Amino acid sequence: MTEEEIQSTNWSQSVAGVCIKDGKVLLGRHTYGAGKGKLIIPGGYVKFGELPQEALIREYLEETGVTVRAGKLLGVRFNLKDWYAVFNVEYVSGEARSDGDENSEVIWKPVEEALSDETVPGLTKKMIECALSGGGLKETPYYTTKEGNVLFACEVIDG
Repeated sequence: MTEEEIQSTNWSQSVAGVCIKDGKVLLGRHTYGAGKGKLIIPGGYVKFGELPQEALIREYLEETGVTVRAGKLLGVRFNLKDWYAVFNVEYVSGEARSDGDENSEVIWKPVEEALSDETVPGLTKKMIECALSGGGLKETPYYTTKEGNVLFACEVIDG
C-alpha cells in the first residue's frame, strides 16, 4: 500500500457485500489479521470523500475481479472504534480471482456449504442469511439540501 493510499483511507469506516449467484456465495480466504485463513465476504475500507457503496464496488473489483452493483443495506456492526456496513450486492460481470495479497483464493461456494463451514465466521454467515431473507434497507430518495447525503430506509408499503 502506498503512502497516498494510507493517507486517503478512513480506517474507521469499512464495508463488505454478499454476492449470491446461482445458489453460490462469493467468498475470499483472508490472509492477515483476525480473519487469517477464514472465508469471508469481500470488502474493505472507505476512502475519504467516497460513499460506502462506491467503496464496496471498488473493493470488490480490486479483491475479486468481480464487478457488482450495491443493493440493500443488510447490517451495520458498530464498536467503540469503527463501523462496518454490509450490503447485498448484485453480480454484474467478471471472473472470480484472488488479488494475491489480501486473499489467497476467491471462490463461489454453495450457500448451504458456506453456512456449515467452520472456516466461515459467524458474522459472514449472519450476513449471508440476511441476504437470503430478502430483507434490508433500501437506498431511498428524499428531499435534502445537502449534497452527498444518502438515506437507507425500510420500504414503505402504501395501503
